[in-house]
Amino acid sequence: MSKDDYKKNLLSRNDEVRTVRKIVSVIILILIILIVTGGVTGYNYIKSALEPVDPTNDEGVGIEIPLGSSTSSIAEVLENNEIIKDARIFKYYIKFRNESGFQAGEYTFTKSMTIDEIIESLKNGRIIKEPVFRITIPEGLTIAEMAEIYAEKLPFTKDEFLEKVNDPEYVKLLIDNYQSILTDVVLDPEIETPLEGYLFAATYDFYVEDPSIETVVEKMLDKTRAVIAEYYDAILNSEFNVHETITLASIIEKEAVTKDQRRQISGIFYNRLEVGMPLQTDPTVLYALGDHKEKVLKVDTQIESPYNTYFVNALPIGPISNFSQNALDAALYPAETDYLYFLHDSTGDIYYSETLEQHNEYKRQYIN
Repeated sequence: MSKDDYKKNLLSRNDEVRTVRKIVSVIILILIILIVTGGVTGYNYIKSALEPVDPTNDEGVGIEIPLGSSTSSIAEVLENNEIIKDARIFKYYIKFRNESGFQAGEYTFTKSMTIDEIIESLKNGRIIKEPVFRITIPEGLTIAEMAEIYAEKLPFTKDEFLEKVNDPEYVKLLIDNYQSILTDVVLDPEIETPLEGYLFAATYDFYVEDPSIETVVEKMLDKTRAVIAEYYDAILNSEFNVHETITLASIIEKEAVTKDQRRQISGIFYNRLEVGMPLQTDPTVLYALGDHKEKVLKVDTQIESPYNTYFVNALPIGPISNFSQNALDAALYPAETDYLYFLHDSTGDIYYSETLEQHNEYKRQYIN
């Protein structure tokens, strides 16, 4: 090999070594960057997971911790209810802090709570946050009546509440967010109030000084959705859709009190619909009139309204009030009966009849 060839080979090998060194340097640099980036990302993730889910959200979330729950199951319950961000980080944090002695029970947490506040509450078995307002909405009320109750305690007026629940644009947003219970049928121009019947009767807790109307409405719709969810299969197997089922439940709510009475009256309504007979129920007349009269007169039953079941030979166009779960149950599971008529006496007793003759006889005995 000549000296020139040797020099060329040596230079070539030196170039290769330099290239390899450059490649190795680049690879090492990339690895260092990845390690550092991964470390920073991991640190930021853990730091974020230990922070409140939503520092601005003081809305209470009811959670039950069953007896004998492990740390893992408690962490999962908290994550599933969006009280913490990551159950694994929560468990590691508890282990690192050597925390234990969590107590079973019913708690009210908020998304603004810190990890340490949650841990302290679980150890002491106490609720961290008491509601600012606790408001009970009874069964059988119209939205107008509910608006009066809220307006007495919350920082908005009855008219403001009614304006919001009758706002078509707001109702459309609710239809998009509550598709399992709300449909475009509630926007029918003949419907008096789109959300009538859909705001569930219950006791509601509010954890801020000035809850908005939207907060109130959507909390009530959440409750309705949860109750209806238990009956989805029954509704699918019935002859009615959700809107019709709620409509029937609202009438049953106004017509009777006890479970047995409601199932009997529900059975009567089914029988009337089957034979093509009008439901002829007075609460629908009162709703059509917009009145709370003690007694419905014959002239009242002649009002031409899609709510008046003396006028329409079907269910009314929509619900006439909110409803209880008991009434919903009766609407879907009516009593098997041959009765077609019923009437109330002044003491609240109900008399059922298979024939108009018997019904009229009861009227002479107990009404006239």
